[in-house]
Amino acid sequence: MGARLLCLCLLTALLAYFIYSPLPPELAQPGTVMLLSAAIRALGRLSEAAELLGLMHYMEGLRLITTVELVAPTSDENVTVTDTELSGVPVRLYLPRRPGGLRRAVLFFHGGGWCLGDAGMHGYDLMSRRISNELNAVVVSVNYRLAPPHRFPAQFEDVYLVTKFFLQSEVLAQYGVDPARVCVAGDSAGGNLAAAVAQQLPEDPEVKTKLKAQVLIYPALQALDLDLPSYRDNAHKPLLPRSLMVRFWSEYLSAEPALRAAMAANRHAPPEAAPLLPRVNWSRWLPAPMRGRHAYEGPALAGAGLARRVPGLLDPRASPLLAAEARLRRLPPAFVLTCEHDVLRDDGAMYAARLRAAGVPVTHRHAPDAFHGAVTFLAWPLELAVGHRLFNTCVQWLKENL
Repeated sequence: MGARLLCLCLLTALLAYFIYSPLPPELAQPGTVMLLSAAIRALGRLSEAAELLGLMHYMEGLRLITTVELVAPTSDENVTVTDTELSGVPVRLYLPRRPGGLRRAVLFFHGGGWCLGDAGMHGYDLMSRRISNELNAVVVSVNYRLAPPHRFPAQFEDVYLVTKFFLQSEVLAQYGVDPARVCVAGDSAGGNLAAAVAQQLPEDPEVKTKLKAQVLIYPALQALDLDLPSYRDNAHKPLLPRSLMVRFWSEYLSAEPALRAAMAANRHAPPEAAPLLPRVNWSRWLPAPMRGRHAYEGPALAGAGLARRVPGLLDPRASPLLAAEARLRRLPPAFVLTCEHDVLRDDGAMYAARLRAAGVPVTHRHAPDAFHGAVTFLAWPLELAVGHRLFNTCVQWLKENL
C-alpha cells in the first residue's frame, strides 16, 4: 500500500510539474493556455530524450504536433479546396465559389519556426478557408520546405517562387484575381517569409505586379540580437520560450552545432554585423512601455568567419529588420500584430517603427493579453476567444485595405 501511495504521489507531482506554470494574470484563458503549454513542454522533453538517445532529430519529434493537426483538403458550399503545386512547390489552394467580378488574393505562409507546420493543419486550414470565404479571395497557402534538412534560403526560395509565379498576369487571370488586390501574409516564421518576399519583389525587374498589402502576425524578423526586452520578459512564457526560438533560428540558418550555443548566449553576431546593429537597436525603435526598465547592451560580437559560415545572419531575406531604409520605402502598407507575452513582440514593434520612419503606412495592433500562436486556436479542442478576436482583427483590416 505504501509503495502504491508513493507512486501515486510521484505521478501526481510529475503531472503537476508539467501542467502548472506561472502565468501572468492578464493572460486570456490561463487554464486552457496552461494545458496547451504543458502538452508542448512534455512533447519537447520527449523529443530531447529521443535526440539524446540517437533515435530521431529533435524537430522530428516536435513534428508530431503537425501530424495530429493535419486535415484533408475538403471543399464546402463556400470554398473549393485542393492540394496542388504552383511552380513545383506544394500549396493548398482555396477558391471561393461566390460569383462576381475579379477577386482579391492572399498568399499565406504558415508558421512553425521554419521547421514545423503545414498548410493542412486544422488551424491554418480554418484561417485560409475563412479568409477565402469572408473576403471572396483566392488563398494560396504554401507548403515550403522545412529545416532540417532544408535550411535558409530554401524556405524563402519556395515562397518567393510561388509568389512570383502567381503574380504573372496570365496566372492572375486564370484565377480571376484583380492584380491590384494581392497581398502576402503569414504568422511567426511565416510572417518573416511574408516580410522578406514583400521586400524582394520590388527589387525584381521581372515582377510587374505590385503587392497591395502585407500582413505580419507576430513575425520573427531578426536574429542578431536575441536579448531584446521581449526575450527577457517572456523567456519562459507559452508557447514559444526563448530556448525554442533560439533552436528554431539556429536550425534555420545552419547545421553548425556551435551556433545554437552562441545564440543562447547572444554572442553570435559577426564583426561584419556592426553597421547593421543600429537597425535592430531596441533602445531607439521600441516604444517606452516595451523598453521598460531594461538597459540596452547590444549583442556581443563573435569571432571572424561566422558571417562566412552562416551568411543568413546578415541577409535581409532571413532577417527583414536588417533591410536598409531605401529598401523599406518601396514596401506596401503593412498590418503588424504583436502579443505582449511573446519573445517576438519586439521584432514586430521595431519593424512597425522602422516602416513608419520610412514613410510606409502601418497599422500596428498590440494584444496585451495574448501569447505567441494565439491566432491559430480557432476550433475545438484548441479554441480560444482571444484567437477569434485577433484573427477577426486581421480579417477586418484586410477587408478595408485589400
